[in-house]
Amino acid sequence: MFALPPSPLSAVHLPIFVEKRLQVWMKRDDLLHPEISGNKWRKMKYNLIEARQQGFTRLITFGGAYSNHLYATAAAGKVFGFQTLGIVRGDELHSESSKTLAFCAACGMELHFVSRTAYRDKPQVLTAIQQENPVWQEAYFVPEGGSNALAIKGVMELTAEIYTELQPDFICTAVGTGGTLAGLWAGAAAPTQVLGFLALKGALGLQDEVAKLLQNTGIQPQASMALRPDFCGKGYGKYDQELIDFIHFFEQNNPAIRLEQVYTGKMMQGIASLAAQDFFPEQSTIVAIHTGGLQGRVHLVNCE
Repeated sequence: MFALPPSPLSAVHLPIFVEKRLQVWMKRDDLLHPEISGNKWRKMKYNLIEARQQGFTRLITFGGAYSNHLYATAAAGKVFGFQTLGIVRGDELHSESSKTLAFCAACGMELHFVSRTAYRDKPQVLTAIQQENPVWQEAYFVPEGGSNALAIKGVMELTAEIYTELQPDFICTAVGTGGTLAGLWAGAAAPTQVLGFLALKGALGLQDEVAKLLQNTGIQPQASMALRPDFCGKGYGKYDQELIDFIHFFEQNNPAIRLEQVYTGKMMQGIASLAAQDFFPEQSTIVAIHTGGLQGRVHLVNCE
């Protein structure tokens, strides 16, 4: 019931990769499911299995107005028969504040909006909501972004799929909450290097969070891992004309692959920039993870 076929690997074509003699592939997790795609499916799979095995029929989670995680949780609830509650950062918002929230509501997700200050204390918010609404006391909790030990198990399957087809020198991913990076690091084998391209400014502390996630699993990583904080641009969800121009250029060279400006666009821009700086040795094989989230793609024509 909670299974999807492996996603394909697609060759990525850019002039800089030809010039530097690099083999670049994209793991197309954006094709896993039309609504529960990318790393969200990987991170949710075993959480959904655990919730079902424990007899839960409701899911609770947290997220922002444009959260891919909220979007995927709402879709999973509809597809697999769970009632869902999304606790949303921003009490000035409502279900029509973004296409993401509108989609969540259309899937049947109950949305509860809290102030940005209160949102920082998630345990307290969760307790208050459950006291006010006893029906949600019997619910399976999925952390914001879906990142926990069960998420790592799901992402490790992604890494295993890659190794059945090729032996990469580098596996690259965009990084939000760190769960996908932790799973890739846990599943990678030396001499593969795992590179995490931060989508948030000032998030270098995520390295400690990723290490804690792995400690909870007892897994000892065999590969090396490094965070790249230098390609997040102006910060989370922010983009400039340079990024938009890069995405246009990328898609002209790769018509079958679409990028978005929050995660995959910045990651691919970072990989291309590192290639130009001779960061990757010649003949390197690089796999970039497409983490989905295309519902949040802006109309890439102009940006302020």
